[in-house]
Amino acid sequence: MRWRLLRELGHGDLRVRELVAALGEPQNLVSYHLRQLRSGGLVTARRSNFDGRDTYYSLDLAGCAHALDGAAHELHPGLAGGRTSDAAAPRRVLFVCTGNSGRSPMAAALLRHSGGRRVRAASAGTRPRPLHPAAAAVLRDRYRVDIGGHHPTHVTEVASTPFDYVISLCDKAREECPEFAGSPRRVHWSLPDPAAGAASPRAAYASFERLATELTTRIHYLLPAL
Repeated sequence: MRWRLLRELGHGDLRVRELVAALGEPQNLVSYHLRQLRSGGLVTARRSNFDGRDTYYSLDLAGCAHALDGAAHELHPGLAGGRTSDAAAPRRVLFVCTGNSGRSPMAAALLRHSGGRRVRAASAGTRPRPLHPAAAAVLRDRYRVDIGGHHPTHVTEVASTPFDYVISLCDKAREECPEFAGSPRRVHWSLPDPAAGAASPRAAYASFERLATELTTRIHYLLPAL
């Protein structure tokens, strides 16, 4: 049961009712095993910023990597430290959030920065707004990545473009995303709005810095899947 839960969450962040439907098991049983996975450091939970009654569960990628690497080494030392290979054709990834002002342009820039020629990354929003200055500042200061020239794009403008993956980064955008050409794989990462509740530029910078750290971790583990 726990392995099946981890496999489902490996495709993206999900709510309890979605895990119940995917596994075909009672909710109380699914919730029990989710608690065990959380206490074991393999799964995290975050309240939805779209509907506060919902909670999104996600893999703790670093925790899973550490645990699985340790298990592989215990079974046979030669199993640890596997290698990944470059894909022959670049994988096309679209990141979507509400405003296309922080989360999605940061994610696209970080994926391009890490993936190089292996990926083609773009971003869009369901309700586009101008780029948040803290988003540009954090990427410039921490990663030497420049997104100052980013222009917000409405998601309908790219819905006919073929993508391999469409990754929603906020709960509201997940609900509002249109259908995309070519039936790309849909993935959800439930990330809070870094600009919400930031009462000062300093607080906003710290919030976007935390977002960049989480995006970097998720992208690190996304690349082998791509």
